[in-house]
Amino acid sequence: MRNMTKLAGVAITAALALTAAGCGAGGSNSGDGAGSVYFLNFKPEVADVYSRIVEAYKAETGVEVRVVTAASGTYEQTLTSEVAKSNPPTIFQINGPVGYANWRDYTADLSGSDLYNHLTDKSLAVSTDDGVWGVPYVVEGYGIIYNDAIMKAYFALADKKVSISSTEQITSFDLLRQVVEDMTAHKADLGIQGVFSSTSLQPGEDWRWQTHLADVPFYYEFEDDDVDLTQGTPAEVRFSYGDQMGQLFDLYINNSTTDKGQLGSKTVDESMSEFATGQSAMVQNGNWGWAGVSGSAGNVVKAEDVHFLPLYIGAPGESAQGINIGTENYFAINSQVSEADQKASLDFLYWLFSSETGKAFVTNDLGFIAPFDTFAAGEGPSDPLAQEVIKWMGEDGVNSVPWSPFQVFPSQDWKNGFGADLLSYAQGKMDWDALEADVIATWKTQAAAAG
Repeated sequence: MRNMTKLAGVAITAALALTAAGCGAGGSNSGDGAGSVYFLNFKPEVADVYSRIVEAYKAETGVEVRVVTAASGTYEQTLTSEVAKSNPPTIFQINGPVGYANWRDYTADLSGSDLYNHLTDKSLAVSTDDGVWGVPYVVEGYGIIYNDAIMKAYFALADKKVSISSTEQITSFDLLRQVVEDMTAHKADLGIQGVFSSTSLQPGEDWRWQTHLADVPFYYEFEDDDVDLTQGTPAEVRFSYGDQMGQLFDLYINNSTTDKGQLGSKTVDESMSEFATGQSAMVQNGNWGWAGVSGSAGNVVKAEDVHFLPLYIGAPGESAQGINIGTENYFAINSQVSEADQKASLDFLYWLFSSETGKAFVTNDLGFIAPFDTFAAGEGPSDPLAQEVIKWMGEDGVNSVPWSPFQVFPSQDWKNGFGADLLSYAQGKMDWDALEADVIATWKTQAAAAG
């Protein structure tokens, strides 16, 4: 998994351009009065790119934009300092519902903005019943990655036991289970050691399960209970979809390349290598995993054969479930600055994600998977899993599973404990009921300690 940038705090390292006035470029956000744009960036690795972006924006529109970049790990403290000044940032970034909870007094409602209106999947925004407070500008996605060459070989078998004829027809846990278990029975015919790559349960290598997989049951629980995640970590949970999560976890470990008693020694890299070398047909991971597959020694997987399936667990209505798509990177507009500054700031952001010049920077220089319909099919990063994320965001009648549930998990210690319990379960040292009880009890304890 890519390291996801965290909002933390300390100092400013670079001012890339100067503040200037202007109301700007395209979109319905343009206003009649002059406005200033000051963007507080928290990605030092792309500071030089933003320097070139603001030069291009001035060349096309005559509007100057000031960009200041916070040192790595210092964003929260820098933002606290900057908003207190007479010329505060007009554009800043929050890291999701928790970030909004910290900065709700400074976030303007973006529900009427072009930026939000062109968001491909509006469920990804940070919003409440009262408005939209953060718009994601770069996303990543994860699910079950599959090798379609192996899947097509399975569906071509004369004695397969399922009625469907392609992986695209799998729209529920029940269908996934039928296919996987029948593939296990035919693994010699398919030339694989297991349907799934090893479930990496070595401590520190278990984030795909204690964070990513766990996002799904809590997504359904929080939806059922109408939990407002902008209020931070819930005080307690029911783990009401724990049994359903257990079904998919069992499918992983019972149809694996590796005996489940040995999973505690497995790493993510080993798991991805098994997929790359054709030992498995499926592996749970995200779009960031393509580099590991394509660069793996002995890779036999072709780019055109790599696709995503959602993490079906057997929840009601899951035929409309997409893959897990999210980010910790959301634009917010400072509600405490003038209306002209807000409009000028939105004009700049809209230009960046809608103009040909801006989109070229986003795709080629920033390397973002941008979640906006201003990007046509085929635009965006060229790797196949990035394209799969874009495809799933645009599927009609399909709802992405947001990352917001795992963003409010109580602590890293809670996640580590969950991972340890999953290992104990896989090794036969803990039953699932005991695991569920531990998840519930430790959540309550650690949420109270954090509060």
